[in-house]
Formats: sequence, C-alpha cells, structure tokens
Amino acid sequence: MLRGSPFHSRTTAACQSWEWKAWSGYLAASSYSVVPYMEYYAIRHSAGLIDVSPLYKYRIRGKDAPLLLNKVVTRDVRKLGKGHIAYTPWCDERGKTIDDGTLWNLGDGGYRLTSATPNQKWLEDNGTGMDIEVEDVSEDVGALSLQGPSSRAVLRDVFGEAIDSLRYYRFARAKFDGTAVEVSRTGYTGDLGYEIWVERGAAERLWDAIMKAGANHAIQPAGQAAMDVCRIEAGLVLGEVDYAHSRTALIDAQRYSPFELSLDWAVALDKGPFVGRHALVEELRRGVARRTVGLEIDWATASRYFTDLGLPPAPPSDPWESKVPLYRGTRQVGFGTSGCWSPTLKKYIGIGTVATPFARPGTELSIEIEVEWQRHTAPARVVERPFYDPPQRKA
Repeated sequence: MLRGSPFHSRTTAACQSWEWKAWSGYLAASSYSVVPYMEYYAIRHSAGLIDVSPLYKYRIRGKDAPLLLNKVVTRDVRKLGKGHIAYTPWCDERGKTIDDGTLWNLGDGGYRLTSATPNQKWLEDNGTGMDIEVEDVSEDVGALSLQGPSSRAVLRDVFGEAIDSLRYYRFARAKFDGTAVEVSRTGYTGDLGYEIWVERGAAERLWDAIMKAGANHAIQPAGQAAMDVCRIEAGLVLGEVDYAHSRTALIDAQRYSPFELSLDWAVALDKGPFVGRHALVEELRRGVARRTVGLEIDWATASRYFTDLGLPPAPPSDPWESKVPLYRGTRQVGFGTSGCWSPTLKKYIGIGTVATPFARPGTELSIEIEVEWQRHTAPARVVERPFYDPPQRKA
C-alpha cells in the first residue's frame, strides 16, 4: 500500500489534477495543475516546490565511516570537505552501477548518503568488521526541492541572508520558527536550486513557510512530470529509465558501468581499492563499448509525418521513457532511453545509449518515431549535455 510523505497533507490539498505516481512506496504528485507545463515554467522562470521525500537517506557514523564510504563509492571521499556534497555512483564487483546519489560530509564525523533504492544492507555488508553504524533515516526526514531562478530570494525570506553565501554542492544548517533544517545547494533540474531537509514533525510548517514566502515570487508546487522535463534538459540520467540498477537488471545488457553512463569524471581510479575498481580498470583497458549521449531530434522532419496524414504536428506532451532504436544508415547502433519537447529551447531532445564509435558530438544518426501507429525515422544528432545550462545554476 502506498503511503504519504511527511508533506502529504499539503501536497494532497494542492493537487488539482489528482494525478499521482508511485515512488519508492510513496504517493508522489505527477502534476498538481491540470496544465502541467505551468509547473515547468515555474521552475524555469520563478520557483517550483517539489516533494522529494521518497529518496532513501542513510546516516553513516563511526570511526571507520570514511573508510567504508571510500570503499563503496567511486568518488574520493578523502577530498570531501566538511559541509560539502558530492554526486556519486557506486558499483558492484563487476563495475556495474548499483545506484547513484549524493554523499554529504555532515561535519560532525558523520555522513549522509541518498539513493533511489534501498542500500542499507549493502552498506552494512561492506562494513563488516569496521567501526561503523548505518542508520536508515528515510522515514524521519522530509525533503523539499525548491528550484528556479527565484529560489534564492524565496529562501532568503525564510532563513535570512545566510542563504546568499551557500555555494554549489554545499549545505548549511539553518532555523525557521525554532526548527533546525539543513539547506543544500543541490537539485535535479539543472537550474539554481536548493533542497531543504527537515524532521518529519516540522514538515508541514516548512511547506507553509516556503509557500508563504514564495507568494510574491510566483511559486508553484511542481510534480514529477515537470521535474522530468527539467532533468532531461539538464542531461541527467535516471535509474530504471536511462540505465537499470545492476541488482534489478534481468540481463547484462541492462547493466551499465559509470563509464557507459559517461560519468568518467565521477570515478577516482587513483584513490586506491574500491568495489568494482578492478573491473573498471579492465573496461578502460579493453575500451568502453558504449556511451550515454545527448540527442537533438529534427522536429521539422518529424512534424511532416503528422502533416502528411492531415494531423497537426504534436510534439510529445509528456517525457517518454522507453528504448527507441537509433540507426546509422540501416544499422542499429543504439537506442534512445528518454526524451521530451523542451519548451525553453524549442527543441526535441533526448538521452540515449550508442556504440562508442558513434558517441562523438556532431555524429548524425536517425531515431525511430511513431505517428498514428506508423513507424518512421527522423534525423537525430549527438550533442553535448546539458542541453540547458543557465548561468544562475552555479552562481
């Protein structure tokens, strides 16, 4: 049975569409408005408030906590300063990605790891014989993501001017109404944004405070549909869409290494032993067989398939998340995994997997599209990610 997050009383009241999705056993609003793109425009032009509480959250403590984490994630934990956050994947012994998330140095000797799937047992198994404690605080901590160019101004009204100095992928402790929270400069939209982490008992008051402060900044609650368009524009991969978590994959082809996800920058092979390192070194020696790329699909060509049938051209109103063949000539060289129409860029964009020889930006491919149950192809060019990278994201 699906359950509500710590903010459920507020998200339910705000959800006019009554469209919900299942997320890690929770009910998550797919969209609040009957016009979901209004939520997207709030994120891109003012501020959108997203409930991200269903993320798994683990607190890792003990003398050997840094040793454990350096053993299991691909980033170098020794370089993670107090108050800093790092995005990281982690791998199985075959070098395939189990999950990805954020790792926090809490500054008190402890760490926080967020993930999309349960990882407590895996962490504890890898910490056998170490002085560590892994605590699942997922149920105890609510999380809101406030994203968009006005997000800093909104939070300044809630927490004061200390927000102004918070740098990208850092966090700070703050208070509102006598309640302690953690504010991180993180998000999943590729825009200026923050995530606010609060104890369950104060969650509703936090929602109310942010919505009240945002009233003068055109704030809107935003659902999963709007966030998904934003994450594709940001070129960010999504587990179980752009890749399969290695523990749930049914066949080897569904499993991806960080290199196959084009996350080379997030792998510190020089830090010493970690789970999957040997396999990753061997993969580099052999050559990475496939890569994850950005795709720009020729909408002018695609739209003609609609007009030829007497239909108005209709770009996808919602992001698609499925495997769609990619070709070089008549040869299939990969597949798209997710895509959408970008309202900001006015382009049809996507993320896909291609054989490495075809992963260079500028490579011309074609992608299969379907119009009225008829299959066609449209040109698709490999491009750099992110598609959208506003200056305020890291400012």
